[in-house]
Amino acid sequence: MEYITLKNSNLQVSRLCMGGCPMGGYGWGKVEEKELLAAIGSAMEHGVNFFDTADTYGLGQSERTLAKGLGPHRKDVVIETKFGVRAGGGKTVYDNSPAYIQTALEASLRRLNTDYIDIYLIHYRDGKTPIAEVTGKLEQLKAQGKIRYYGLSNIHADGLAEMLPYAGKFVCCQNEFSLACRKNENDLQAVQNRLDLTPMTWGSLGQGILTGKYDEHTVFGADDRRSRDVYVNFHGEKLAKNLGIVRVLRNIAQHRGKTIAACAIRWILDTLPESVVIAGVKRPAQLEANVEAMDWHLDEEELRELDEVSK
Repeated sequence: MEYITLKNSNLQVSRLCMGGCPMGGYGWGKVEEKELLAAIGSAMEHGVNFFDTADTYGLGQSERTLAKGLGPHRKDVVIETKFGVRAGGGKTVYDNSPAYIQTALEASLRRLNTDYIDIYLIHYRDGKTPIAEVTGKLEQLKAQGKIRYYGLSNIHADGLAEMLPYAGKFVCCQNEFSLACRKNENDLQAVQNRLDLTPMTWGSLGQGILTGKYDEHTVFGADDRRSRDVYVNFHGEKLAKNLGIVRVLRNIAQHRGKTIAACAIRWILDTLPESVVIAGVKRPAQLEANVEAMDWHLDEEELRELDEVSK
């Protein structure tokens, strides 16, 4: 396993972070709790000590499942959860108000069965609460010992200006980035450099298209979000382009004796050398396929091929 110390912190974390969206049990097809719990256990056995979730994943179910899976090992790992998305009652709104941060945090602490959260992320900015109020509240919670550090999510170059006075305060920022989605590449690097933090990637396997398990004949059920056109990686011209990327990945994987998913993750780790990759899993086999990304590097020709096919 590879580890990195998150900027502006003393947290040493695995460069592979287990993503908790599937643990919400909603929108990813068939998900079984026993497999999720086994995947959490497998992650720890393989040296993964970093787990990402959010209060909105399954309306809290992801946090509950993670707590159950970690059990007595909670203090051995780093938990990252998020606030700022109020969901339920048929509508979703963004809320970064200090009052809501307090409410959301207390609820997350209960579900995670812990008295502190290692990293508390602003899931999305609400467009109205001044960042000074948000960071002020987070600093208060940090002083109280309820959170250890805080970070950002889904911040782009056009949202940087308000953050600049707080450079060095945030430990990380996560955004969508993969061979199937490079639109945020420059933004992620700009945020990393100008705010002096660790970049993290979500959607790192393109919602699964970069695992090599799917093709143009795949049909998802109504209980799987990927059936919807908005999940562009599985539809139309975007799907065709992604399958071209997968063909290159498959050749590299066969040559390297690695899984296709591992090669897709390795590309991110080598392209963003100070990054952490988040990859959600539903079962131990997926976790084990992802772990194969650790402790090796793509060579220059492999990087060139993947850069070319994914531009």
